[in-house]
Amino acid sequence: MKINYISPLDNNFTRITGSIALVPKKLYYIGKLPDKRIPTVAIVGSRKPTRYGTEVTMRIAEDLVQRGVIIVSGMALGVDSIAHRAVLDVGGTTIAVQGNGLADLYPATNRQLGQDIIEKGGAIVSEYEPDIPPMKHRFLERNRLISALSDAVLVTEAAARSGSLNTVTHALEQGKEVFVVPGNITSPLSAGCNALLKQGAHPVTCAEDILEIIAPQLLQPQTQLALGNNPLQTKIIKLLTDGIRDGDELQHLSKENATVFATELTMMEINGLIRNLGANQWTLR
Repeated sequence: MKINYISPLDNNFTRITGSIALVPKKLYYIGKLPDKRIPTVAIVGSRKPTRYGTEVTMRIAEDLVQRGVIIVSGMALGVDSIAHRAVLDVGGTTIAVQGNGLADLYPATNRQLGQDIIEKGGAIVSEYEPDIPPMKHRFLERNRLISALSDAVLVTEAAARSGSLNTVTHALEQGKEVFVVPGNITSPLSAGCNALLKQGAHPVTCAEDILEIIAPQLLQPQTQLALGNNPLQTKIIKLLTDGIRDGDELQHLSKENATVFATELTMMEINGLIRNLGANQWTLR
């Protein structure tokens, strides 16, 4: 993979970083940077998200991209990679910012994700020369670029001491909007999010909450909920809309035998109506 470099001030998309502290002299990148400034949101959060964190990250990332937003994140395990992958699944553009040189993408387990980002028209970016290895302080330094490249930062799930809060600190210093998904008050992985809300961050329950503030021109009328191809699929969609996620509970409430139910669930996943969250948990796309 060819590693390119530019001055961030020479590109219409990256020029926004020129107003931050410690502007990088060069930005190294693999892939394709956008030619113009497009509404951009950074999505960050826990490296070990719950099913709730996984679901809301995927849903909001997909909805934002389908409205024309670019998603930036750090390609770390957890929320970062979930956000990147959700964007790719709906054909959107995403940019990953690394805390190391680009000769070796990090972490190694996400190298395929990095290749997919590049192949789908996105980019992987770093301020470090290609052979610089990953170190803890460099990931904290790169967080300022994640927020700097974006118009806003969204935290979908984060503990009280999450590294995501470092990105929020940079965002506030840079005058960026900070959005947070509220979480269960008994969940340690939502403690950071709920604390940010008490400090004045914008609460988010859907992509529209973000677009209303940073890109109202992208808002469109809500479309009617999709219907299934038969009454059972429509019933499953209604149950998922009501918040039922567990496959066994869905089957019980559908009042259909297990074999027929499993067949319809598979067809709905193939047709892109629903998504498997793992462990027999399901959600609408």
